[in-house]
Amino acid sequence: MRYRLLVAVGASAAVVSGALVATARLEAQSFGAKGTTTAAAKAARTPDGQPDLQGVWTFATVTPLERPKEFAGKEFLTEQEAAAFEKLSARDVDQREESSLGTAADVGAAYNQFWWDRGTKVVGTRRSSLIVDPADGKLPPISAEGQKRAERAARRVNPPAGPEDRSLWERCITHSPIPRMSTGYNNNLQIFQGPGYVAIMYEMIHEVRIIPLDARPHVAQGVRQWLGDARGHWEGNTLIVETTNFNGKASFRGASENLRLVERFSRLDADTLDYQFTVEDPSTWTRPWTAAVPMPRVGNIMYEYACHEGNYGLVGQLSGARAEEKAAAETAKNDSR
Repeated sequence: MRYRLLVAVGASAAVVSGALVATARLEAQSFGAKGTTTAAAKAARTPDGQPDLQGVWTFATVTPLERPKEFAGKEFLTEQEAAAFEKLSARDVDQREESSLGTAADVGAAYNQFWWDRGTKVVGTRRSSLIVDPADGKLPPISAEGQKRAERAARRVNPPAGPEDRSLWERCITHSPIPRMSTGYNNNLQIFQGPGYVAIMYEMIHEVRIIPLDARPHVAQGVRQWLGDARGHWEGNTLIVETTNFNGKASFRGASENLRLVERFSRLDADTLDYQFTVEDPSTWTRPWTAAVPMPRVGNIMYEYACHEGNYGLVGQLSGARAEEKAAAETAKNDSR
C-alpha cells in the first residue's frame, strides 16, 4: 500500500511539474493571440495528442445557480437586462456591506470591498441561470432523506466546543466539494495536461485533482475521499470526467456520499472554456440536474492560497468562545446569589 501511494504521488507530481513547463510554451504557440478562431482552438493539441484545455480559467459570475423569479420562463437575458442585473448585483453587495458595519457580521467578515474578488458579470451566454436542466432553471425537489440531512447540517454548534465544530474551510481542510461555484474570491482554476492524466488545480486552498485517462476502474466503494475519485476520457474534443466515492463530509448543496458527478470540459474558442456538470444523487434530489458555466481565460497566474491548520482565525474563534462561556458562567453565578 505504501509503495502504491508513493508511486501515485510521484506520478501526480510529474504530471503537474511537466505540465507547468509545457503550459507556457503551448499557450504561446496555440492561443497567445486574441481572435483565434473556434476551429483553430478545437484543433490545437498537446504533444501527446490531447485536445488542449490548459490555462487559467475563472468561474466568477453574478449569474445565479437557479433562475430568479423575475426571469421565470426566460432562458436568456437581453444585453439591457444583463447590464441591469449586473448593476443591481453590485448595489446589493454594497448595501450588505454597509448594513453590517458595527455588527458581529462586520467583525466576522473583516473585509471591505477592496479585498473581495467577486464576479461582476453574467456568463457570456447571458443565461438567466447556470442550471440548464430542468428547463425552468430550478433545482429539482429534494427527497425526504435529503431534507432530513439538510436539517441536521443546519444545527451548528455555537459557541464551538472545539475545532471540529467549525467549518472545513475555517480548518483549512477543504474549501468546498466539487463542482466549485462562484464565491467571494479565488474563483479560478488551472488545468494541466500530461501523458495519460489531466490535473485541475483550484485557487482556493490550492487543491489538485489528478484525473487518469487510462480507463482504470474507480477505487473500491469503501475508499471515500474529500473530492471523490475521478476518472476521465475523451469524446471528440470534450473531456468527460466522472467522479464518485465522495466521503459525504464535504457536501455539495446537501448531496450525500452517493453523489455521481459528470463534468464536461471543451474549448469554445481561444479564450473560453465550456464547462458543464451533471449532478446525480437519488438520496438527495428526485432527478439529475445539469448546469453550464462558460469560463473566460484569466490572463495571469494563480498565487498561493496560504491556508494552514494553525491559522490565527481559528485560534481567535475558539478563544472568543471560551471567553463567552466564562462570562456566561460568571453571570449565572452572580444571578444565583
